[in-house]
Order: sequence, then C-alpha cells, then structure tokens
Amino acid sequence: MRPRKITENVFWMGFIDWDRRIFDSLVPIPNGTSYNAYLIKGSEKTVLIDSVDPEHYEALESQLEYVDKLDYVVSLHAEQDHSGSIPFVLEKYPDAMLVTSKKEKPMLMDLLHIPEDKFIIVEDHETLSLGDKTLEFILTPWVHWPETMVAYLKEDKILFSCDFFGSHMASTELFVTNETEVYEAAKLYYAEIMMPYHPIIKKNLDKISEYDIDIIAPSHGQLYSNPEFIIELHKEWIVGPVKNKVVIPYVSMHSSTRKMVEHLAGALIDRGIQVELFNLEVADTGKIAISLVDAATVVLGTPSVLAGPHPAVVYAAYITNALRPKTKFLSIVGSYGWGCKTLDILKGLTHNLKAELVDPVFIKGAPKDEDFKLLDKLADEIMEKHKSIDIL
Repeated sequence: MRPRKITENVFWMGFIDWDRRIFDSLVPIPNGTSYNAYLIKGSEKTVLIDSVDPEHYEALESQLEYVDKLDYVVSLHAEQDHSGSIPFVLEKYPDAMLVTSKKEKPMLMDLLHIPEDKFIIVEDHETLSLGDKTLEFILTPWVHWPETMVAYLKEDKILFSCDFFGSHMASTELFVTNETEVYEAAKLYYAEIMMPYHPIIKKNLDKISEYDIDIIAPSHGQLYSNPEFIIELHKEWIVGPVKNKVVIPYVSMHSSTRKMVEHLAGALIDRGIQVELFNLEVADTGKIAISLVDAATVVLGTPSVLAGPHPAVVYAAYITNALRPKTKFLSIVGSYGWGCKTLDILKGLTHNLKAELVDPVFIKGAPKDEDFKLLDKLADEIMEKHKSIDIL
C-alpha cells in the first residue's frame, strides 16, 4: 500500500491488521486494528511521526521507498506498537534525528537500545520548523503512559494524538465515515486503555481544547475529520454523569447465585433501572469494560469457592478495580456453604473504586423467600442511591 494523502504533503503510512484479536495479550479487539504513522514533507525538512509494530515493519518499509530523505523521526510514545520499528527507520536514514520528550528518551534507550546521540529532546509547547510547516509538541502524561505527548501541525490544524482518541478498528477508509460504527470501538478503546487515568486525562483534554483542530490523527484506527465527535465523547466518558444503570458480572456453580442475580435484576428493572448482566463463564471482558464506563452501580455475584470468591469473579473484581470507572456504588450478592471470607476478599480487591458499598446480600445455602426479600430491599436501596446523585 502506498502512502495515503491526508492534506497537502501530509500522508498516512502504516499497516492495517485485519486479523489481530487481542492486544498486549490482554485486550480483546474484535475489529482488528491499524498501526498509524504519519509523514510530513515541509519545504525544508521531512518528518515521520511514530512507526509501526516491528512485526509489520515490511509494510512501512515499502512505503518509505517513496521517501528520499528523512530529517526527523518523532516518537510520541515509547510503547513498541508505536516505537518498535524506529531502529529500522533510523538504520535506513542514518542522518535522521529522533525527536522525543525528556521522559521518553530513557525508555527508548532501554526498550530499543537507541544510542543517546541520536536524540533531540523537546519540551512542552516547543516547536519544530519544517519550513512551511510547523509542529508543536504538547506533553500529555498518562495518556496512557507517563511519557506520552501529542503533536499539532499548525498550518494544517492536524492533531497527531497517538493513543489519545484512538480506536482498534481495521478499515480501508482513512477517515471515519460511520460515527455509529466507530462509537463502540472508540468506547472500548477508552474503557480498556484510558479509563484508569481519567482524572489526569481530563487535564490533558482541557489542554488540547486551546487548539483549533480540523483533523485528529490517532495512532490506531481511523482519522477524524469531525474532531468534535470524539472530543465530546471523551468529555462525556470522563466527566459526564453516570447512567441509571447497574452492571452485574456474576458466576454461579449450582444455581443459587444465578437465582439471586436474576431476581435482583428483575427487581431493579421493575424500579426503572437499566441492568446489564454478564455471566462470566461466557462474557467478553471488553463488553464488561464498555458497560463500566458510565454505570452508576456494580454488583458482583459469586458463590464461595475454597472459602473465597469464585476465581472468575476475582478476575472481574480485579479488572474493575484496575480500570477505575466513575462508578458510585458497589455491592455483592451470592451464597456459601460454610464459613468464608468472600466479602472481605472482594472488598479488598476493589479498594481503588471511589464507590460506596451498599449492604451485600450474601446467604448460606440456596435462596429462600426471606433472601429474595433482602434482594428487593437491595434494589430499593440502589434506587434511592441513584436518586441521590447526578444521573443520566
């Protein structure tokens, strides 16, 4: 594939990965992904922004055959799906210098063994002249590593946003043409990668709001010619109100927990609350992550196993804790056969959540009439809690 024109003398380069289904051996990506690099030809200097996963360098190398001279390589983020092919690019263009931030330099030296004399360090809001085009660098720490930055091409009003505003989606369409289609991919990307850092990302979102942006060019997924679409979504996900929604990840071994969860779900629905159930035997963790973005309440459903929670629920609690959604309330339902430490363990696993614990319903044996009444009471409490907060 040849370089693809974005604006005059600005090109997309990279690789569209149709087959990849998991990222970092952790994140489900049902729509594949792309590794986006960008070439800018100024009247005096030429720059390549980022590279591709080293596994796919051949695709980038074939596109670089159309580039006679490269003066700079810009690395916005040290993670290897962006930076991994930079050593090959520097070998192909030995006179090119590597432009990056002060925090990223030692990372690239550690990860890629790039010699120190190849670096040019830029500070926040520092510019790089390419002649008739000017790049400004904006430090955006914790989007989603501590060293990340973005670059703004002033004359073309393009924000090269790296992982900021990205989505894992393989498509031959360079720009987003179907916002409905990209919505879920972008929300999944935000949930799994950005949500743990949403308080800090809010500050970086405010930072880029000062710029007049016509195009957002991320490092994964399609480009946005309507940047307000993805910017407004991030504002909603980061600081918008939670929804009148309860997410219930659960597993059941001998039906007791399942019966409790199903009764609670019905009771919540009767009270006008949206419920999303996830049976952890079959649930997609990506779907759970999406649902957590704007859920007011999470209820974990588990039986006891060896005096503790079921391992599948341990994993769900750990992931929820790691993603740090803006969830306001947390509860636990389930059953046990004899003494156990399930509640204490799950409380400990969710310590990062700034969520109020609503009294759990954890019973011995199969649920009885009085237990279902306790679940109705829990539904009432959740309804009242939702009424007490700003909710969508």
